[in-house]
Amino acid sequence: MLVSFLTIATSIYIVLVTLLYLFQDRMVFLPNLPDRALIATPADIGLHYEDVSLATSDDETLHGWYIPVTNPRGVLLFFHGNAGNISHRLDSVKIFNDLGLDTLIIDYRGYGQSTGQASEQGTYLDAQTAWDYLVDNRGIPAERIIIFGRSLGGAIGAWLGTQRTSAAVIIESSFSSGVDMAHRLYPFLPARLITRLQYPVADYAGRLNCPVLVIHSRHDEIIPFDMGRAIYAAVKQDKRFLELKGDHNNGFLISHTDYVDGLRNFTGVILGP
Repeated sequence: MLVSFLTIATSIYIVLVTLLYLFQDRMVFLPNLPDRALIATPADIGLHYEDVSLATSDDETLHGWYIPVTNPRGVLLFFHGNAGNISHRLDSVKIFNDLGLDTLIIDYRGYGQSTGQASEQGTYLDAQTAWDYLVDNRGIPAERIIIFGRSLGGAIGAWLGTQRTSAAVIIESSFSSGVDMAHRLYPFLPARLITRLQYPVADYAGRLNCPVLVIHSRHDEIIPFDMGRAIYAAVKQDKRFLELKGDHNNGFLISHTDYVDGLRNFTGVILGP
């Protein structure tokens, strides 16, 4: 009886591990939550914008918006978090606009109106495509571009910061690595062996050669505050940490005044007042 129970339990465990390994991309990337349809545009909050269509090196087409300001201090390249699409990030777009920053925000492959299916390497190609558009097509100097990534976007932005030298990198509410998140979500599984999505954010942070602002809430219920501190600790040079209050998705709104002041002070040092 005991032998049969152990055999069944072992079989279920092996099946679970196999499924997690094989279907990891579908479990991690959530472009259809709540759905891929755009629910609004910057015009709905009174902002002028340009629709942008970008061709990646592997023949996917990315959709994005370029939201300009009058007399911009610089440009913010915005990589959003998991789930939803660019139309769910208008609160952030408004903040960056009020700070005097042009903003380019894109949907990764498979998100919103972008083609393809998301993968770790695919999101890196998407980030590179967005950067090249700013520099090559719009003629924006690298030293005027701030890379900003929230949650999953923090991983993508941190990677891009190791490939291109920008004015600064901002990593908000991100995880220290994919393996660390897998350990947290599935402590009973061999996370290091089965995690294909690496996203080693702390490692990338340690290789950045520009000023870095790390933002995280102590009350983040999805990505622990300690992971934000680990990213901050990995940065080897000019760095700041901004602590928020509130949950993972709304901390920047709940801590609005402190959040905006922190961004204004950091970008003011980087780009000038």
